[in-house]
Amino acid sequence: MSSDPRGRPTAEEIERRLLGLPPRYTRAQVAALAGVSQELAARIWRALGFAQRADDDAAFTDADVDALRRVRSMLGSGLLDEETVVRMARALGQTTARLAQWQAEIMTGSMLPKDPDEGDLADVLDTAQELLPDFEHVLIHVWRAQLAAAGTRLLALADGHDELVPTRVSMAVGFADLVSFTRRARELDERELAELVEGFESRASDVVATHGARLVKTLGDEVLFTAPTPAQAAAIALDLVDAEELRIGMAYGPVLPVMGDVFGTTVNLAARLTAIARPGTVLVDPELAGALDGHELHKIRRRPARGLGVVQPYVLRRSSS
Repeated sequence: MSSDPRGRPTAEEIERRLLGLPPRYTRAQVAALAGVSQELAARIWRALGFAQRADDDAAFTDADVDALRRVRSMLGSGLLDEETVVRMARALGQTTARLAQWQAEIMTGSMLPKDPDEGDLADVLDTAQELLPDFEHVLIHVWRAQLAAAGTRLLALADGHDELVPTRVSMAVGFADLVSFTRRARELDERELAELVEGFESRASDVVATHGARLVKTLGDEVLFTAPTPAQAAAIALDLVDAEELRIGMAYGPVLPVMGDVFGTTVNLAARLTAIARPGTVLVDPELAGALDGHELHKIRRRPARGLGVVQPYVLRRSSS
């Protein structure tokens, strides 16, 4: 890596090189040029997760004008109302904020030496700017593919319901929890801890995707996944527990999907079963157990579960045959 005596990149330089366009407009100007009210523009920026700017701060670019014009076009077509547009903006902002942070951490973690100088930081910015067009193209392609996959899942889950997209859908929900994470976290330095968490998340994501299910979210030492069928959930859990020192809890039943997450008693039951499970085991509820064929299921004693009363867990094991 180059060690030339360039200075540390400033925030202004990073914005200029990655955004590609200079800031030219104030809040009032960008709204006026786009033909939308300042109130709507402010709602969109807040939903996207951008900080409030001073009234006289020329912080907006021609790309911001174009984005707001597209919002105006969507509203003018009558296909979407204002509340739906704001909700879509919030989904976009929250997701891309995490994506951008994650990618920035990957880039700096892989490119920077242990004791970086300011020339090394400038090299990372050079590389990011060079790769930006390829990243952008791949991002759009992957988003389209994921959108198609989400639509396919919704159709599959709605099969047999009166509504195309029912309020609640029945699916399998699972939590996978790293055993002894707190103790291991105390023993590791920051880089080792990051590698442990990222390694766990990446392996879990690969297993869930392989079986046609969805990784809903990651919580450091725990992942939440959903699967359309009990058989898919069982395959995921057994593959995960074979590869990691985990405890896993799963349940099958009605779930409320909201903002990409899932809620309801089924989700809570899966979480409680995870807390009950011993290291290296998979616990499932009676509903999921009753829908599985070709697996070993062992009924164990009933346990109290906070907020749910007494539950009947089953230990799931891969069939010896």
